[in-house]
Amino acid sequence: MALWGTTVTTDESKPKWLTAEQKKTVFATDRGWVQLNGKGLEEVLCSIGGLSGGSSATVGLGKATITATDFVSTAFDVSDGGNIDVRVIFNEKVTVNTSGGSPTIVITNSQAGGGSAATKTATYQSGSGTNRLTFRCTIGAGGSTVSADDVLSIGAQNIALNSGTLKDTGTTLDSLVAISAAAGAAAGTLTATA
Repeated sequence: MALWGTTVTTDESKPKWLTAEQKKTVFATDRGWVQLNGKGLEEVLCSIGGLSGGSSATVGLGKATITATDFVSTAFDVSDGGNIDVRVIFNEKVTVNTSGGSPTIVITNSQAGGGSAATKTATYQSGSGTNRLTFRCTIGAGGSTVSADDVLSIGAQNIALNSGTLKDTGTTLDSLVAISAAAGAAAGTLTATA
């Protein structure tokens, strides 16, 4: 069986009995596939030996890859303004260093409602040391960049590091930053309201 993190596919070798939604909560460690239980502890779902000590892309776990995205925010009212949070989900834990700069992703705006901005930038907020990073875009109340009926989505892109770093937790490996079209589509869409 191929080790995960070396194929750069979103499904890789995750347990096949899990649904697509359940696979968003599962990540790789040197013990196998794990999931956080209700108490915040890692529960091993599938144990695989020989994964510890990875120091290159082909030994141990390999480089962390992005498996999915989702909108943490489930609604956005343009008249109130506020935050739009997007979660980027990796297949293993990653560590973010923002001392040089903060990573960003792009939220695409369909402009169906007449918003003036085709894209909005979301900046890294939290999640270092986990497999789930949260990015935030703040939009002022009553602004014109996003209008009611605009449809927001996550497209294929690379996380812009902006002189920050994104590494596999506990290693010197640079995590992969590509969000595939499939991983972006996993977020679905968020339609702005008024």
